Amino acid sequence: MEFLLSQSYFFLIFLGFIMCGSFCEANYTFYAGGESGWVLNPSEPYSHWAERNRFQVNDTIVFKFELGSNSALFVYKEDYYNCNKEDPIVILDHGDSRFTFNGPGTFSFISGHEDNCEKGQKLMIVVLSPNHTKAQKAQTSLSPTPAESVGPVLLPAPTPAKSGAPAGFISWSFSISLMMITTTTYLCI
Repeated sequence: MEFLLSQSYFFLIFLGFIMCGSFCEANYTFYAGGESGWVLNPSEPYSHWAERNRFQVNDTIVFKFELGSNSALFVYKEDYYNCNKEDPIVILDHGDSRFTFNGPGTFSFISGHEDNCEKGQKLMIVVLSPNHTKAQKAQTSLSPTPAESVGPVLLPAPTPAKSGAPAGFISWSFSISLMMITTTTYLCI
């Protein structure tokens, strides 16, 4: 019986590591302009779409358009404002072109097709750093939330067991599991 309990606590510890990795490191794929795709007249202005979404490091944006009909150019901020297509940093012209945000900052994209940029087909995205994201969530909360406990969690003392070693091991395993779950929850907020 005690052997089965120790195995279940090892399983909980393993599960905690898996949860931390999958919940905290989730990367998202966004489609530029949402359902409309990378088109001249989207159903929602690109600036509104970008403001409505939260982009983080390692997220990916897909520019969806018919091959040969358009392109997206990753450009410097000044080139974004002037619709300058002469010296792009990256040319995305494969139809379903993907761009992964490798760090925080501002990323500016314009259409490379004729005068589409001048007609409004351009997109500026602000990618948040992981620490900024937590602060942003805390500042935009509509109602006050209770303070989070980052200190140790006090638990009642375990009841004595027949054998001292397994009880200590079980208590230790439970404490580690609880700390991992608390840490995972704190990091993902």
